[in-house]
Amino acid sequence: MMRQSQLFAHPRKEAPKDEVAKNASLLLRASYINKEMAGVYSYLPLGLRVLKKIENLIREEMNKLGAQEVLLPSLQPKENWQKTGRWDTMDDLYKIRDSSDRELALGPTHEEVVTPLIGQFLNSYQDFPLAVYQFQNKFRMEKRAKSGLLRGREFMMKDLYSFHRDEADLNPFYERVITAYQNIFNAVGLGEKTYLTLASGGAFSEEFSHEFQTITESGEDTVHLCETCKLAINDEIFDKQKNCPKCGSNKLETKKSIEVGNIFKLGTKYTDAFTVNYKNETGETKRPIMGCYGLGLGRLMGTVAEVLSDENGLVWPQNIASHDLHLIELGVQNPALLESLEKAGVEILLDDRDKRAGEKFAEADLLGLPWRLVISEKSNDGHWELKNRRSGEILTLKDASEILRTIQK
Repeated sequence: MMRQSQLFAHPRKEAPKDEVAKNASLLLRASYINKEMAGVYSYLPLGLRVLKKIENLIREEMNKLGAQEVLLPSLQPKENWQKTGRWDTMDDLYKIRDSSDRELALGPTHEEVVTPLIGQFLNSYQDFPLAVYQFQNKFRMEKRAKSGLLRGREFMMKDLYSFHRDEADLNPFYERVITAYQNIFNAVGLGEKTYLTLASGGAFSEEFSHEFQTITESGEDTVHLCETCKLAINDEIFDKQKNCPKCGSNKLETKKSIEVGNIFKLGTKYTDAFTVNYKNETGETKRPIMGCYGLGLGRLMGTVAEVLSDENGLVWPQNIASHDLHLIELGVQNPALLESLEKAGVEILLDDRDKRAGEKFAEADLLGLPWRLVISEKSNDGHWELKNRRSGEILTLKDASEILRTIQK
């Protein structure tokens, strides 16, 4: 249980006037995050709980793929970036120089680290497929840091890298990652609005890379959604004379969207740069191919805030809400109820502050926890009012067991 009276970060009347993005405005007002500068945010206690729940959902799906978790450094040697050619071509790369005049990159991504690392341990065709992933802060010199958590200069990313002997080994893993991502978007409440999207940047035999785009009028991207097969096409590669490349349909609807993930087949671009090899069944030296798969945790959190909120505030899905239940005390307490709910594993945010009922209810809507339960003289007489934040429905329940059954459905 977390007591609101002990939280140093409390809801604010207004968001900063220079914050135009809906997701940032709501998350700042609810004190889930704090803005330090454009594109850089601190995660406060409630916000960090949401972020960690998103992290754990993603970790579960990555582990199902058989990927192994690692943690790679943010500081990366210039020499690795020169080998791939990206030291001079990546325009959002932060470059720093230390006191010994050594130049370093502040990692925006980790192909330049993970490829030579894994290359040390690859020997045989029997080593494949091999996949590693991490949760790591990334740094990008973003010139348009104006969309809250959707476009940052420092942000938390899950990046997964896979290594394969050939396309026949890569392709089924790539499809499994698509399924894993769809599971993640379903779990955070975005599944019905999120579409696999064709994008530019394909490697070797692939014409396209893939993104996952969540449909919303507040999005910065434009996609063309096939009504027949539900594939989306990013506007950057869209030819208005061309039908859907998957099913051939000409029923394409233009929508605004937010990119919430991307996946690429990299071919041998990075294994060539670092001369990573393996031996096949006949002892021949071969070059492995790679895939990379990105998913921004803060961006996903911001998209949920952007898409699922309403006029009263945030509306968190139960899987990632900071707490299951917002328990509001109005002048009375019920220790027995608290104990029974906690024993049943219910995560509780307790509003034990000395404030008016209307103010507590408005802040509860802003914070957006899935359920709100009021403790008052009326409720202690056996009439418990349980409100569903998403639907607004208020249920009158008689005892703790009914509350539990309803919350845990």
